Amino acid sequence: MTASPVSPPAAGTAADTAAADPATLTGRRRIAFACHADEDTLPGLLTLLRSLALTNPRVCEDFLLLHPGLPGSALDAARRLHPRITARRTRHGRWEALRAHEYDTVIVLGPDMVVLGDIGSLLRLRHGVGAVLQLPMPSGEPRVQAEEGLLVLQRERLADSTRALLSGGGVPGCVVPLDARHDFPARRLHGGLPVPEDTVILRFGGTGHGEEYTPAIRARARYEQTDDDFRAAYCSLPGPKHPDLLTHLARPLLERGATVDLARALALVHTEEGRYREAVEVLLSVTPRADQPRFHETLGSALMAESRHAEAETHLLLATASPEVAPKAFSRLARLAWLRGDDDAARAYARDGLDAEPVNRTCRALALLPGEPAPDVPGDGQLAHVALFASGQENAGDKVLPEAVRLCFGADTGPRRWLPVPVHRLFDEVTLERVNARRALVVGGGGLFLPDTWPNGNSAWQWNVSDEMLERITVPLAVLAVGYNVFDGQAYRRTRFTESLRALVEKAAFFGLRNHGSVERVRALLPPSLREKVRYQPCPTTVLRRLSPDWTDPVRRDDTVLINCAYDRAGLRFGHDYGHFLTGMAAAVRELGKRAEVRYAPHTPADERFVHDLRREHGIALPVEPLYDLPNAAIYERFRRTRLVIGMRGHAGMIPFGCGTPVLSLISHPKLAYFLADIGRPEWGLSVHDRELGAKLAERAAALLDDHDAAVADVLGRQRSLWETTRANLAELERCLGVPVEAARSADPGAPVPAG
Repeated sequence: MTASPVSPPAAGTAADTAAADPATLTGRRRIAFACHADEDTLPGLLTLLRSLALTNPRVCEDFLLLHPGLPGSALDAARRLHPRITARRTRHGRWEALRAHEYDTVIVLGPDMVVLGDIGSLLRLRHGVGAVLQLPMPSGEPRVQAEEGLLVLQRERLADSTRALLSGGGVPGCVVPLDARHDFPARRLHGGLPVPEDTVILRFGGTGHGEEYTPAIRARARYEQTDDDFRAAYCSLPGPKHPDLLTHLARPLLERGATVDLARALALVHTEEGRYREAVEVLLSVTPRADQPRFHETLGSALMAESRHAEAETHLLLATASPEVAPKAFSRLARLAWLRGDDDAARAYARDGLDAEPVNRTCRALALLPGEPAPDVPGDGQLAHVALFASGQENAGDKVLPEAVRLCFGADTGPRRWLPVPVHRLFDEVTLERVNARRALVVGGGGLFLPDTWPNGNSAWQWNVSDEMLERITVPLAVLAVGYNVFDGQAYRRTRFTESLRALVEKAAFFGLRNHGSVERVRALLPPSLREKVRYQPCPTTVLRRLSPDWTDPVRRDDTVLINCAYDRAGLRFGHDYGHFLTGMAAAVRELGKRAEVRYAPHTPADERFVHDLRREHGIALPVEPLYDLPNAAIYERFRRTRLVIGMRGHAGMIPFGCGTPVLSLISHPKLAYFLADIGRPEWGLSVHDRELGAKLAERAAALLDDHDAAVADVLGRQRSLWETTRANLAELERCLGVPVEAARSADPGAPVPAG
C-alpha cells in the first residue's frame, strides 16, 4: 500500500499560526480578579489586595479595578500594592466583569472581603459559575449573593445573560456550588464567635462591624497596614513568592536600603526572568559578608550569565565554604572552567563537587571529561559544527539533533568529516582558528534561541560567541533548522540578543529556521533588509527515514503507545492546571490501555515525574522506556516500532514523525503548534489546559490506532512535503557553502509500505 495523496496545508495556515498569540497556541488560561470600588469602599479594596498577597504569595494574576470615576491618587494607592492593576471606569458596577472577554476565568470579589486562606481551588475551577449557595428563596430554589458575593466566571459565562440568570434565581444548571468557607458572611459570627479556621474569604457586607464581631474585625485588621509595613511583611514571608509581586514590592524597600537576604531574593527573581544584568546590579548594591555563601553563589551565577567570568569565579569560591552550598557552587565552577576551555580545572572542580555530594549529576559528567583532547587534524572537506552535543543522561532529543543535521550532508557523521564545536563553550581564539581551518561552519539544530539555558553575556542566546569573534569567521556559515524556543509567558529581556541576532543573519550565507512560527518571530526582530534571508527549513529529525542510510520501515510494529511529558519550567507549561492535566491523562491512559500497552518514554530523568505522580494520585503504574539512556539507533528503533507516540516535548513529536510513526502532541509550548501547522495537522495537538483533555486525547488516539495503516500513510505523505522543502534548501546550501551536500542530490525514495 502506498501513501494516500495528501493535500498541502491550506493557504495561510502556518502563517496564521505563526502570527497567533502564544496563549492561543498553548491554550494557557488567562485569569483575572475583578472588584468594583468607589471612594467610600476604596479602603476596603486596599485591605483586600493586601490580604490576597499575604495569604497567597505565589498568586499574581491581573486585577481589574472597576470604578465609577476614582481620582488618579486613589488608583495609584491600589497600584502601589499590586503590579497588574488594570483600572476600568464603568457604570455597570461589578457586572463590568462580564465584559472582560480577554480572560478565560474571572474571579469577582467585593471590597468588603478579606482573603484568609488558600484560593487555589478557585483558580482551578473550569466550568459554570462558582458561587456559595445561600438560603433558599421562598420558592425553595437556592440562590447566590449575585450583587456582592464571590463569583467565579468562565469565558462562556461572560455575557449579560449571566447577570439576569443569577439575579433571577436561575441557579440550577449554572452554578458550581462552593463550600461556604470560600465566601463566609461575617454576620454569622454575631456574639463574638471566632472565625472558623478553614475560612478562605470572609465577607463583611452591611454587618459585622460592631463589638459583637470582635474576632472577625481582628482578622481583617491584620491587613490594615501602611504600604511599607505591607511590603516588609510580604517580602519576609517564608517560601516561594510570585516573581512579579516580589519585584513590585521589594524595589521600594531596596531603594531605601536593602538587606542581603532581600537583595538575593529579588536577584533570584530577575535570574528566573532572564534579567541577569539587573540581578547583578541588585546584588552589588549591598555589602555581604564573606560568610554568606548563598549570596555569593547567587552573585557568582549571575555574573557567569553576564560573562563576567573572573568575578564569578571569586564569588563561587567563597560559596564553597558552606557544606550545604558547596555542591552547587562546585558544579558552577566546573561548568565555568569548561566553558572557558580549561578541562583540567573543570575536572578538578567536579571532583571537589562529588566529594561534597556524590550524586551531583553535573559534577559527575564533567569529572569524566577525556584527559587528552583529540588531535586537531582537519580532514579533506571537513566541516565545523556548532551544536548542543548531549551525552550521558541528557535530553534524548538533543542527542539525536546533531546527528540529524550532519546526515543532511552525507552518511559520515563522525570526526573524520566533522569538527564538533560545543555551543555553550566560549568561542575563543583557539576555537576561531580551528573553525577557520575547515571548509565551512554549520550552526544547528535545536531550539538554540532560548534566553535561559546556559545564559551568556556575549550573545544572550545559547551560542557563546561575541559579535567581534563572529565577524572574524572567514569560512562560509550556515544556520540550519534552529528554533525560536521562547515559552508562552517568557521573553528575551536583553537588547544584546537582538544585536547578536542581526549580526548572525548578516554573516550567514544560509539562515534556516525549523518552523514558520520561528521564522515570523525572528523576522520581526530584524530590519527589513535582512528579513528575507530568514527561510523555513524543517528540522532534519522530521525526515530522518529519508536521511538515514539503509533505513527500512518496520514490517510489523509492537502493539504499544509511547507517552512523554516535560517538566522543565513547569509553571510556564501548566500554570494552575497541573492537577487537571494529570486527571485528564489518567483517564486517557485507562482508555488507551484497552487497545495497546501504554509505556512511558522520558527524554530526561526529570520527565519521570509523570509516572510517579500518576501512580500516587491515580493508582496507575506505567512501564518506563528511559530514552535518555539509549544511543540514537535504539531511540529510532523504539519510535519506528511503536504504533503511536503522544509527546509534550518538541522532539517527542518530530523524531517519531521522522521515523514514520503517527504522533499526537500535548501542547504546552508554541513550537508544538508551529510544527503541526507546518504539516497541516493542527488536530494532532491538544492543549494541556483543554477542558476535555482526557476524552479528546483518548478519542483521537483511538482513531489513529483503529485505522493505523491510513495514519501511517498520512504521516509519510506529509513527510514528503517537508522532504521536498529540505532538498531544495540543501541544494541552495551546497551552493552557498561550496561543499557537497549528498542529500540535496539523492533521489526521492518514495513512500514505502506502511507497517500494519
